[in-house]
Amino acid sequence: MRVVVTGGAGFIGSHLCERLIEAEHEVVVVDNLVTGDAENIAHLEGQDRFHYIQQDVSDTISVSGEVDAIWHLASPASPNPMSPYGYPQLPIQTLKVGALGTHNALGLAKANKATFLLSSTSEVYGDPEEHPQREDYWGHVDPIGPRSMYDEAKRFAEAITMAYHRYHEMDTRIVRIFNTYGPRMRLDDGRVVPNFLRQAIKGEPLTIYGDGQQTRSFCYIDDLVDGLLRLMEVEAHEPINLGNPVEMTIEELAKLVLLITGSKAELEFLADRRDRTDPQQRRPDITRAKDLLGWEPKVSLEDGLQRTMEDFRSRI
Repeated sequence: MRVVVTGGAGFIGSHLCERLIEAEHEVVVVDNLVTGDAENIAHLEGQDRFHYIQQDVSDTISVSGEVDAIWHLASPASPNPMSPYGYPQLPIQTLKVGALGTHNALGLAKANKATFLLSSTSEVYGDPEEHPQREDYWGHVDPIGPRSMYDEAKRFAEAITMAYHRYHEMDTRIVRIFNTYGPRMRLDDGRVVPNFLRQAIKGEPLTIYGDGQQTRSFCYIDDLVDGLLRLMEVEAHEPINLGNPVEMTIEELAKLVLLITGSKAELEFLADRRDRTDPQQRRPDITRAKDLLGWEPKVSLEDGLQRTMEDFRSRI
C-alpha cells in the first residue's frame, strides 16, 4: 500500500513508519517538527519507499498520487507544562491539529477512498470514575481545565471521524492509546517514564508529585505498534483501547526504575498537583482489542524499561 503517516517524525509515528517500511509499504510522512524530531526518521531517509514532507497538517495536507491508508498521529502529547513540547505550552496548536488537522486528514482520505485511522488517547476518559476504563465509558472530563486543550481536541477528533464514517460512509478506525513508552522518547518529554529514567541515570532524585499512589499502566512501543497494525486490518469503527492492563503506582514505578538502572538516587515527593490535572487511576480494559484484534501486550515492564534505559544512556 501507499500510506500517509501524519506526525510520523514523532515517538510513536517513527516506530510505526519502521514497521510499515519493513512490511514493504510506501510511506509518506507529513510532520511540521513542532514536537517531532527529524532524527527519529533520519535512518529511513534515502529509501525508495520513504518520503518526508515538512508541513503543518492544521493548514493543509498536500500529498500527490494515490493514498490507500492514512494514520493520523499528529499532535503534541506531553502534559508537562514546563516542556516546550507539551500541550500546555502549545494549547492553540493542540486544538488546531485535533480539529483542523483531523478535518484535513479526513478530507485527504475521502478524496482517495482511503482507510483512515485516528490516534486518540486515554485522556478522553479524563479523571475516570469507572475503573478500568471500557470504550463505552463516556468519561469524566473538565472541558476548561489545564488539560482541556488535549482532551477536547481528541474528543472532537473522535466525533468528526465518526461523522465522516456515518455521513460519508468512510472506512475509519479510532484507537485510544494509553501510556506508552520506549526508545526515542524525548529526554525532556516530561512524562513519568522519561523523567524517572533521565533522573536515575544522572543520579538525581526521582521526583514524585503527591504521595505517589496514583496509578498508571505502561505499554511498550513495540506492543502498541503491533496493535495499530492489527487494527488497520480489521473492520472495526468503534474506538478500541490499546494499552497494558498491568497497573502500578507511580511510587512502585520509581522503585523499579532505580532497580533496573542501578541508581542510588532517592525519591523526592513534591506538592500534589492532582487537582484537575492528574488522573488518580488509569488502566485500560482491553477486552475489545483481544476479541477483535487478537492483541495483548507481550513485553514486560522490566524488559521494556531495560530497552528504553539503553536508548536513554546512549543519548544522555
